[in-house]
Amino acid sequence: MAGETNFLAMDFGASSGRAMLGTLANGKLTLRELHRFSNDPVELAGRLVWDVPRLFYEIKRALNKAALAGVPIASVGIDTWGVDYGLLDGQGRLIDNPVHYRDIRTEGVMQCAFGVVSKQEIYERTGLAFMEFNTIYQLFSQVQEDDGRLGIAQKMLFMPDLFAYLLTGKMGCEYTIASTSQMISPYTRTWSEELLKKLGIPTDILLPVTQPGTVRGTLLPSLARETGIGEIPVVAVAGHDTASAVAAVPAKDEDFAYISSGTWSLVGVETKQPVISSGAQAANLTNEGGVDGTIRVLKNVMGLWIIQECRREWERRGQALSFADIVKEAEKAPAFRSLFDPDAPDFAPPGDMPGRIADYCRRTGQPVPETVGQTARAVYESLALKYRWTVEKLEQARGRAIRTLHIVGGGANNGMLNEFTASALGIPVVTGPTEATAIGNVMLQAKALGLVEDIWALRRVVADSFDTGTVLPGDKAPWDAAYARFISISGL
Repeated sequence: MAGETNFLAMDFGASSGRAMLGTLANGKLTLRELHRFSNDPVELAGRLVWDVPRLFYEIKRALNKAALAGVPIASVGIDTWGVDYGLLDGQGRLIDNPVHYRDIRTEGVMQCAFGVVSKQEIYERTGLAFMEFNTIYQLFSQVQEDDGRLGIAQKMLFMPDLFAYLLTGKMGCEYTIASTSQMISPYTRTWSEELLKKLGIPTDILLPVTQPGTVRGTLLPSLARETGIGEIPVVAVAGHDTASAVAAVPAKDEDFAYISSGTWSLVGVETKQPVISSGAQAANLTNEGGVDGTIRVLKNVMGLWIIQECRREWERRGQALSFADIVKEAEKAPAFRSLFDPDAPDFAPPGDMPGRIADYCRRTGQPVPETVGQTARAVYESLALKYRWTVEKLEQARGRAIRTLHIVGGGANNGMLNEFTASALGIPVVTGPTEATAIGNVMLQAKALGLVEDIWALRRVVADSFDTGTVLPGDKAPWDAAYARFISISGL
């Protein structure tokens, strides 16, 4: 792995996108941001949609900035969140702007689908957790509406594949992003066509599924000239951002769990085979695709969204607080005064989050948080306890103990939550890297170009390149008592 190789990672998050330049030299990786831009959904003709033309323009700007950086770029890779897709007509043109998963078109559609195919059968065939915005329900909503756009569609591309197609003219379907659709069999790693046909979803629009870390094509000559970057390869990395983040977890063995921590907390383990059972379904565990033939068995837990919304509400009330300020206030508050289930429906919508926490505590006969510190401490303690519950379900599903928890992503910077999590679980917590998604994107490009052999070699590079922290558990006894209360209060 001698010499220096440069890669461009395009990472699309829920509110912003960015281009990260990754440089691999002598077995170590460095990152720097080249370009950042907003990625806000747009309401258009009654639908909330991706602004694809503008976002593609931002990709071209990023390519141009990479060219102007004065270093040769070996390849580019793209990751986004899951489930969303674009439809192409017979001429390969995008029929309309892809609908955003937060659009209301899928409200009530999941229950309608269960009237056609049972919930049990859908889980047994796909192993995916039930969320009304999953691709299968987005497409089923179009079937139910007799949407003419679906009628003329010749191909469907998930968002990373759509951007790759616009760059290269080559269509493809990468496995990790497709696995978020609830349309893939985790056993065969291909489309569950019988299920789709029962729901009336056309299967001829679907492309063969390919594994992450393959070269999709090269930049179109016109774009190569326009951006000045040349006809570089476009790599189909792990297109689902969480899959890229998990690939970058600097684990040393298989006895680990991870939390990709941000607005959401994705809590999971890696397995070789899917885990599909009544217990897994009851816990709403999902089986999504990973790298090198792995399955990511995980659960979506409401993450720092709750504290983010609290902060916004406090600002509306005239209290301008940084996240560090909020932690300082939480440190002053008494432990385990008030607890709640972060995944309760109360906390999903935006708005007055402190008020909703107060209402939940009042309803469950607990002391009502009255200060910033009391509210924030309730959030952090409740998250740590929900992580414990989830890890226990993962251990039961996998049949093996978890000895270490890795926290990657922006949430790895929250020292209080890390300490609470280590003590609640009673195992060491390794924190970092925070830029795991971009790191995984870059390293899978390196793998595609033959610079690293497999996922474990990739992880050794990550471990050697980025600082991590280790948080050891404190006294577990008070957390055990709080956990018993938490289970009783939340009805888990």
